[in-house]
Amino acid sequence: FSPKELMARVGAVLKRAGNKRLSELVFGGLCIEPETRTVRVDGKAVSLPPKEFDLLVKLAENERIVFSREQLLDQVWGFDYFGDARTVDTHIKSLREHLGPYRRAIETVWGVGYKFDCKQE
Repeated sequence: FSPKELMARVGAVLKRAGNKRLSELVFGGLCIEPETRTVRVDGKAVSLPPKEFDLLVKLAENERIVFSREQLLDQVWGFDYFGDARTVDTHIKSLREHLGPYRRAIETVWGVGYKFDCKQE
C-alpha cells in the first residue's frame, strides 16, 4: 500500500473501533447508560454534571485500567484544556459523592492516577 492509502485504512479502522460503545454498563446496582447519559444507583436516578458523567464512562468502559490525571484530562476534557491537572481530583471527589455506596469503585492508584474497579461484594 502507498503511505496515503495505509493512513486512510488505519483511520477507517480507528474510526470504526472508536464508535463501539456499550449501550449499558452494569456493575451490581450501578447502571450507566452512555447513550442516554443516565446513571442509576440501586434503581435511583442520579444526576451528574456533564464532565463527571464523561469521566465515569471513561473509567467504567475501561475497568481496571489505570489512567493518569494527564490522560484523563486529554481524553475527557480534550487536548486543548490548559487548566490544572488537579481539576481531575475535584471531579473524582464529587463523582464519588454522587455514587454513594459505589464510591469505592473509583480507586486512587497512589502516585499514578485512578481506575474503576467495581468489585461485587
